[in-house]
Amino acid sequence: MINSKIRVASALATSLAAVVLIGCGGETPPAKAPAVTAPPPAPTAEPRLPVQAPSSPTVSAVHISEEIAKTCGIGEPDAYFAFDSANVRPDDKRVLDLVVACFSTGPLKGRTLRLVGHADPRGESGYNMTLGQSRADAVGHYIVDRGLDKSKAESTSRGAMDAVGSDEPTWAHDRRVDLLLAQ
Repeated sequence: MINSKIRVASALATSLAAVVLIGCGGETPPAKAPAVTAPPPAPTAEPRLPVQAPSSPTVSAVHISEEIAKTCGIGEPDAYFAFDSANVRPDDKRVLDLVVACFSTGPLKGRTLRLVGHADPRGESGYNMTLGQSRADAVGHYIVDRGLDKSKAESTSRGAMDAVGSDEPTWAHDRRVDLLLAQ
């Protein structure tokens, strides 16, 4: 009885080994030469959106509407999210703190801030909508943690619906959160 169980187990092990060897072809694939990356071709025309590429792998993005920037006295705070990122960058926190002050105790006290997340067009539609929402929520969490009433910050996503980029510098512009005055 025990010998027959051992023989069955041995036969199964031998069969499995044969299947693995046959399935793998028994040959080692040839070694691949290291990939040589050619320099990108020189641009033939100016990108549609003159944008600096992000300098950090965790770059965040806030684009404050002209109406809010003007009313709150905030300069040009444009930065953009890194690919597949929803992290708020330390450099943007200063600007977001100014937005919180403006909506909490400043000229826009009592008004509602609308946060609209965006993504570049390279992912699937559902993924881009989720990523845009994650970006809007990350900015929303930051400003609520800094004192803005949660009911005064609405977040939504447009995913890649408004994307206009066609290469990395212009895709970087698509990865942002717009801060707008809610109507």
